Order: sequence, then structure tokens, then C-alpha cells
Amino acid sequence: MTQEAESEDSAVLSAKDISVCFGGLMALARLSFSVNSREILSVIGPNGAGKTTLLNAVTGVYPLYAGDIFFRKKRISGMKPFQIAAMGISRTFQHAQLFMNMTVRENVMVGMHSRTTSGFMAGMLRPISERREEALIREKSDALLNDFGLHSKAGLMAENICMLDQRRLEMARAMAAAPEILLLDEPAAGLTMQEITELGDVILKLRERGQTIILVEHHMRLVMGISDTVIVLHHGSKIGEGTPKEIQKNPQVIDAYLGRCRFS
Repeated sequence: MTQEAESEDSAVLSAKDISVCFGGLMALARLSFSVNSREILSVIGPNGAGKTTLLNAVTGVYPLYAGDIFFRKKRISGMKPFQIAAMGISRTFQHAQLFMNMTVRENVMVGMHSRTTSGFMAGMLRPISERREEALIREKSDALLNDFGLHSKAGLMAENICMLDQRRLEMARAMAAAPEILLLDEPAAGLTMQEITELGDVILKLRERGQTIILVEHHMRLVMGISDTVIVLHHGSKIGEGTPKEIQKNPQVIDAYLGRCRFS
């Protein structure tokens, strides 16, 4: 068995020759990759390279023109976003999509909705079972807020916390669904260098606890400092894959992308 075949066989998530097309424009072209359990896989490349398109394809937002995506060896391409999320794949977005008119705690509690059993009528009638479930959700939400350093801000409105805390909150809400894979779409956008360092520590702690992560990011110091594997996209195609050190020495990657990046 080849090394590539072994990697695919042990992968939590794998994509095989996937393509995404918009009106004749190929946003992703025959892209293959895999990510293993407890690994941080980072996806880098210039603007328009297809990075967010890749996350949208994995989560079922964009249909595939060709190829297949597998999660735990089960084909998920063609499934609805809510079905994929229920299987154990959660994500954050380039621009924080929080409920700004809700508290920090309430935002995390919303993230647990897919794991609840009470229905609409239970919410209206408030039987003991529904109240117990809500108390458990609140307890679990507070535990997550503590993990992300947000417990002291649980009662604040989401619009009143800083950008770094909003990023942490969005990650906490994504983790509320207990995903097996967490997709992070440019979480460092808009942060200062000190905040990016703190964010990197948060991501590394998630991996230490067993979380598998796919990270899309432009900040090269963050990517090179925390990633196990890096893949590089250019015009929708993969032009490089390897460890951070291997990527930094790849001539094609340097010419297409890293030559224009600053590691700061």
C-alpha cells in the first residue's frame, strides 16, 4: 500500500479529486487531500485561491461538480449542511456570525440546539424534562465558556465583547455541538499580533484535547507555528502539501504565494 493510500485509509476526512464550478469558472479543480485525527491541517493561498470554497464544499454549502468527500469513510458529498453538521463537522466564518443581541452564554447554548431532544411543545409547556435539559445545556455551556476564557463575560451581550473574544465565542459555539472536525475560516482576521498569539494558544489547546482542525488562514506566522500539515491552493488547484518547513522551502509555493507574505 502506498503512503498516500495509507493516509487516506486512516483519515477522518478525505477529498478525492473534488471540483467546484461557478458558471463555467472552476473554483476548485481536482483537489485531493486528507486530514487525520488530532491533526491541524492548514489551507493557505492568495485571495481567490478557493480556500473558503473548500470549506463550503466540505460542509455541503456548495455542491461538487466532480469528485467525492468522505467523513469516516462515509460519502458526505451531496448531503445537506445540517446533515453534515449532525455527523460531527462544525465551522466558524471569516466574519463572526454571532447573535449580537444575545448574551455570550446564550450564543453557546444555541450551538447545542442540534443535540437537544425537547421539541416546540416542550418549550411552550416547560415540563420537568425540558427544564432539566435546559439546566444541563446551561451547565455545559458554562464549562465551554470556562475553557475558552469567557466565563466572566457570560452575561455580556456578544456585541459588547472585543474582537478576540468574539472569535473565541464563535469557536466555543462551534464546539458546543461536540464536533469531530472543527473548520476555522480565517479566525485571525482583524486581530493584533498579540491577539493572534493568544488565538494560536487556544487552537493548540483544542488539538491537545483531541480535536481535529482544518484551518484556513492568511497569517503565516500562525499557520507555520501550529500546523501539522499545510496545503497550498492557487487558482483552485493544489500546488503544494507538506509540513510547514517543507512548504516554506517549496519553490512553486514561494513563487506563487509565500514570496508575497510576511511572517509577522
